[in-house]
Amino acid sequence: MTATPPAGDPAAAPWTERVLVRDGVRLSLRDWGGDGRALLLLHGLAGHVGEWDGLARRLRADGHRVVALDQRGHGASERHPADVSRAAYVADVRAVLDELDLTHTLLVGQSYGGHAALLTAARHPSRLAGAVLVEAGPGGTGPQAVAEVGDWLRAWPVPFPTRAAAVAHLGGGPVGEGWADGLEERDGGLWPRFDPEVMAASLAENAGRDRWEEWAAIGVPVLAVLGQHGFVADEEYAEMARQLPGLRGVCLPGTGHDLHLERPEVLHRLVTEFLAETPCPGGDSKT
Repeated sequence: MTATPPAGDPAAAPWTERVLVRDGVRLSLRDWGGDGRALLLLHGLAGHVGEWDGLARRLRADGHRVVALDQRGHGASERHPADVSRAAYVADVRAVLDELDLTHTLLVGQSYGGHAALLTAARHPSRLAGAVLVEAGPGGTGPQAVAEVGDWLRAWPVPFPTRAAAVAHLGGGPVGEGWADGLEERDGGLWPRFDPEVMAASLAENAGRDRWEEWAAIGVPVLAVLGQHGFVADEEYAEMARQLPGLRGVCLPGTGHDLHLERPEVLHRLVTEFLAETPCPGGDSKT
């Protein structure tokens, strides 16, 4: 399918839905086209591909090749995959790179998507130009925090009777709007396009386990973009910088965990600057 962008938006570009199947699991992609530098965008847990529309339009207007993935368990992809391990998420990323023949790709991932980008950068560096981790790091997540996320998702008062009710419950402002964009209308109300139990199972592997070994193995440039009121603690970032001396890091004042929804224009600038610092092999920056 091809989607029509909002009328009058000079930075808008149409996108096409592409579907690939890996090991029987449907994966839905929002392909913005372009023939410049390749970027693959990965949303966070319980998120959806549309969260990246603001950034994707800007990058596509710059001439880049932009693709965003509805990760397994989310959105238009398979919502009840049997395998929700971290390895499965990483294998999905590799499958997208292979299917679309994306080379020297910059991965941009937020939260759980940033975690998938981190692990992909550690395991498949030859396929990448670099990684932008938005509110994501290698530190472990405690069992209590994992349980709290699952409980929060289960406690959504669904179905939401109206979009306004959903936006208000999900934080209001651009964050609430972005989360509400991921809902679907059925049975007289608005429902999430994920199963909370699948989300909880996806998180379970992270309980009490860190990824510092993988972090130290990363061999591509990394940009960490953090929110002032986000989830990555100062101590974790300090250790990230110590173990990866070339790490670039930016903290956006006044933002939280969903800074990609709060400040897409700033994230676009940071990604663009990072691309300029990570030319393709052979010296061709393709910008």
